[in-house]
Amino acid sequence: MSIPPIAEYRLSDVRPRSAPMLDWQVDPSRSALLIHDMQNYFVDVYEPGSEPLASVISAIGALRDACDAAGVPTILTAQPPNQHPSRRGLLTQRWGTGIGTDEEAAIIEPFAPRPADITVTKWRYSAFARTDLRSLLAHDGRDQLIITGIYGHIGCMLTAADAFMQDVQAFLVTDGIADFNADFHADAVDYVNTTCGVSISSDDVLTALKSNV
Repeated sequence: MSIPPIAEYRLSDVRPRSAPMLDWQVDPSRSALLIHDMQNYFVDVYEPGSEPLASVISAIGALRDACDAAGVPTILTAQPPNQHPSRRGLLTQRWGTGIGTDEEAAIIEPFAPRPADITVTKWRYSAFARTDLRSLLAHDGRDQLIITGIYGHIGCMLTAADAFMQDVQAFLVTDGIADFNADFHADAVDYVNTTCGVSISSDDVLTALKSNV
């Protein structure tokens, strides 16, 4: 079963029930920005220019520029096309064969990798699973991860949970993720707030980044 088309919803429709239980603060000297799975294959299930995707792309773009200015590294994840069944595993049973072409696998143009960016080949929901993301963060002395991208209640949320289990502070950007619907989006925010990290607006992340430039 492949990903179905996603109906429009607005970020104002996302109504989390919980506030963060942790008092972590974004520190540019400790953090890295993650742009999660913003590939044509995943983005194309949204109508072009629809919400929340349009607002999410704008928010991620502003964060990326601010991170560049603050010396915060950007890491992008991308699933490869034509995955061998033994590599794809149970994902095939839930989502079908997945990305089929290089064009589908390409990261959307607004977030095309810049020279200083790092792209991580991704195999499972979490960006930490079967990748070198943890060692990349450690090599650069980073123990905070600012998470953006798609889809909120799947890869973004589970990356935050995995970060917590590997002693990396996770910050889920509430208006920097898009999901299947507003309820799933709110569930992801609540899960992170109550178990493994801090859900935070892009404006608050920008304030933290710019206060240290």
